[in-house]
Amino acid sequence: QVQLVESGGGLVQAGDSLRLSCAASGRSISRYSMGWFRQAPGKEREFVATISWTGGSTMYADSVKGRFTISRDNVNNTVYLQMNSLKPEDTAVYYCAVGLLSLNYFGSSWGQGTQVTVSS
Repeated sequence: QVQLVESGGGLVQAGDSLRLSCAASGRSISRYSMGWFRQAPGKEREFVATISWTGGSTMYADSVKGRFTISRDNVNNTVYLQMNSLKPEDTAVYYCAVGLLSLNYFGSSWGQGTQVTVSS
């Protein structure tokens, strides 16, 4: 079973950037699609981005398209989420997950999440 640990969150101002990391252990993720979703207080989980196991295909939520970039390093068993031009509405706990995520699928397992807070 894969264990996932997210890191890189924090408190930033609108317009700033953050890079989230998701370190996997227990099993190689090189053959798995991976993704990120987020959840703000009192709101439903929201798909953010997903990446194929080769890294050759990515998908993004409309709300983050053009600002966020998902990538992966299969050698180091890590997935990243580069977040630029952050907005207050990006404030949420961000989770890394195993699977090809979509609007209605949030993966088969995920980590504890990392808090991202964007002030206006």
